[in-house]
Amino acid sequence: MNDIRRTILWVIFGFSLVLLWDQWQLHNGNKATFFPGPASTSASGTSPSAVTGVPAGVPVTPAPAVQAQVPGASAAPTPAVPREQVVVTTDVLKLTFDTEGGSLVRAELLKHADMTDMKKRFVLLDDSTQRVYLAQTGVVAGAGGGAFPTHKTVMTVAPGARTLGQGENELSIKFEAADVGGIKLVKTYTLRRGAYDLAVKHELTNLSGAPIAPQLYLQLVRDGNKPPGESSLYFTFTGPAVYTEAKKYQKVDFSDIKKQKADYEKQSSDGYVAMVQHYFASAWILPVGVPRNISLEAVDIGASVADCCYRATLIAPLEAIAPGMTKTVEAKLFAGPQEEKVLEALAPGLELVKDYGWLTILAKPLYWLLDKIHSFIGNWGWSIMALVLLLKAAFYWLNAKAYASMAKMKAVNPKIMEMRERLKDNPQQMQQEMMRIYREEKVNPMGGCFPIMVQIPVFIALYWVLLSSVEMRNAPWVMWIADLSSPDPYYILPLFMTLTTVLQTALNPVPPDPMQAKLMWFMPLAFSVMFFFFPAGLVLYWITNNVLSIAQQWMINTRMGVPPQFNLPKFK
Repeated sequence: MNDIRRTILWVIFGFSLVLLWDQWQLHNGNKATFFPGPASTSASGTSPSAVTGVPAGVPVTPAPAVQAQVPGASAAPTPAVPREQVVVTTDVLKLTFDTEGGSLVRAELLKHADMTDMKKRFVLLDDSTQRVYLAQTGVVAGAGGGAFPTHKTVMTVAPGARTLGQGENELSIKFEAADVGGIKLVKTYTLRRGAYDLAVKHELTNLSGAPIAPQLYLQLVRDGNKPPGESSLYFTFTGPAVYTEAKKYQKVDFSDIKKQKADYEKQSSDGYVAMVQHYFASAWILPVGVPRNISLEAVDIGASVADCCYRATLIAPLEAIAPGMTKTVEAKLFAGPQEEKVLEALAPGLELVKDYGWLTILAKPLYWLLDKIHSFIGNWGWSIMALVLLLKAAFYWLNAKAYASMAKMKAVNPKIMEMRERLKDNPQQMQQEMMRIYREEKVNPMGGCFPIMVQIPVFIALYWVLLSSVEMRNAPWVMWIADLSSPDPYYILPLFMTLTTVLQTALNPVPPDPMQAKLMWFMPLAFSVMFFFFPAGLVLYWITNNVLSIAQQWMINTRMGVPPQFNLPKFK
């Protein structure tokens, strides 16, 4: 019995050694000795779709040989092409390209400072241990199958200038892939002075002896984290977006993609895919009329970044390319600030990445007016104050009705308070007596609310204009306010705003109900505390609105013979 047990243990031990040896071989990139199986896609655990660039759900025939382009894959070795990074600089961009796929792996915006360190330039695209944000393109097989150059194929870069010189308006950089599966891919990026969009030309040459029908893909890969330094109080959107003429602008949350519940247009012949964040965006744009499949998905690219990664992809099926012929596909890659007029000129609907939410119909004309005012004044802080002044003038008569109603309420308030004290034990009679006083004095308790309610959507829309406009970023106003998009470093503006809010609330008539009176003070004070963490431009806008409202209310009360009086709170 003991011999049988000993034999079984030796068999298990020997079999374990065989399995360990096979795993050791696979770990070192070799084929398994005893139990050969399917080739692994990547030594780092990259998913097959991330390797090939083919989104899940898109009808594209897999290309197994593409896995051979990934270092450590167990397919045939790739040609020994040295991999390098190439830095290209214009007056507004400093871009880093990787010869692996000719991908854009870093985009530094030279006209915009980093929010956490003003001495550094803002980095939008990046490939580091902290962030993943890349722009990639490549070629995958159509119905005929095959393996073609992808974003994992190491390419050669053509010699040429790497910096846009004085007096030059354009700069090009060209990447060329060797023959893979009969397709030679040449990718040319063209940068222009003052522009954040790149023209990207793909030339696909058929070097085989038979027609090939490949598909071109363009994708943005990004981690799911908020931009560094972004406050959660701003409620701004970070994530992918899709635009088509059929369904217009469609934002998609990272969480919906992860749960595979994302709802967006899957096929179109127009539009773009984008990655959006506060103030900045990137987008791949194909010409109108080029059919494309659209895909948003969560992928594992073996990165160390938490919650990585998500991909927005366009795949364009191409017509068959005859032997010896070349097919050229033009595209645009945008990576820059959400400057509304620039985005409108680039592509239909691209300006919608500057997201005003459901009040876009009001926010767009408000931004237009603010921009026009700024073109005369030249300072965004003074322009904000001038815009609020114009809005208050436009709503003068509505505000006048509201404040007149409040003045009447304040005039009859002593009667109401006396009556409430007298009839406090008879609520039904108290209500009847209150309505009688309102009728005799011709006072409408709601008269002061409706005119203000009409204006609320306009001022909410203005709030989103100021919060979303990249022009406010690093824009100075006066003295200590060096950046209207950041909170006041000394909290002077929020304190002044709190003071104006208290004064405005104190000018209003005291509600008869004690609980309502307490709430009348609690809400504005809580609102003021929130603004201690809001951008200075937003606080400035609200201060201006408060001061003008106090002035108008004071003037109307005086004209109606109701002396302005500050009713301080009594919390008993």
